[in-house]
Amino acid sequence: MPTRTLINDIIEPEVFASYVREEIGLRSALINSGIVTQDRRLNRLVAGGGRTINMPFWRRIGGDSEILSDLTPLTPDKIDVDKDIATMHFRGKAWGASELASAIAGDSAVEAISSMVADWWTKEEQKILIATLRGVFNSPSMATHVADRSGSVLDAEMTLDAKQLLGDSSNQLMAIFMHSRTFTHLQKENLIDFIPDARGEVAFNHYLGYRVIVDDTMPVDGSTYSTYLMANGVIGRGDGEPVDFTTVETSRDSLLGEDYLIYRRAFVLHPLGVSWTGQASGTTPSNAELMEGSNWQKVYDDKHLGFVEIKHSL
Repeated sequence: MPTRTLINDIIEPEVFASYVREEIGLRSALINSGIVTQDRRLNRLVAGGGRTINMPFWRRIGGDSEILSDLTPLTPDKIDVDKDIATMHFRGKAWGASELASAIAGDSAVEAISSMVADWWTKEEQKILIATLRGVFNSPSMATHVADRSGSVLDAEMTLDAKQLLGDSSNQLMAIFMHSRTFTHLQKENLIDFIPDARGEVAFNHYLGYRVIVDDTMPVDGSTYSTYLMANGVIGRGDGEPVDFTTVETSRDSLLGEDYLIYRRAFVLHPLGVSWTGQASGTTPSNAELMEGSNWQKVYDDKHLGFVEIKHSL
């Protein structure tokens, strides 16, 4: 009689966790678009634990130059330091053998299971990021970064007016994040370009030169859709394992004959320049709490914030 394959027979937790992390990086449209960057500093801070992470920064210096004189000394301006605060995300998921049965039955069970887990976490990260951005743009402090054209259909002129909210810093905007219905509308208007990469393959669709990222969890309020213009590297992403934090483990209920795979993560997915000021009801914020505008406060100057929201209709 053939021996049944068990999850704990094929998964080595440390190797499996490392493999899944790598797979998420390869599969994530957000990471590959450039708007989300893996920050080694954030990785180290995540590994240090805690509910929030403080990220001090120097405020940009300004003012006018002065005429040099042998008699009058230069007047020094103050260089200010401030801090951006990111919230940690402690999230986990467990799967039973019935959900993994088809993968376990395959020839390469580890690859099949890790592929499913990486896909799941990739989509989960995207949901968390969109919830975060919804909260950021709901913050009263971010009103100057919202182009509210509710009732008007998205077009090129509206998009260019929105990027102008950043003035001469608008050249930092590189990607556009939209709902699939918005994307289809722009396709019908022949406004989507298919630009091949160096190998001649279409890596990303483009709209007005911006890389297009499509996700159906983008905000829709009645007939009003949200579309985001984003700069490269504007979202800081850190992933780590705090002390005594078990990322991957397997379990078996022998009496029920059930195998389980448990995956826990500690990570940061933070819009740089907008500080988390809320108090989570649990260990870390839920998606509903992330969407609350009162939990966010702009700390960067307007032109140094690399994201803009367009509210529009179709």
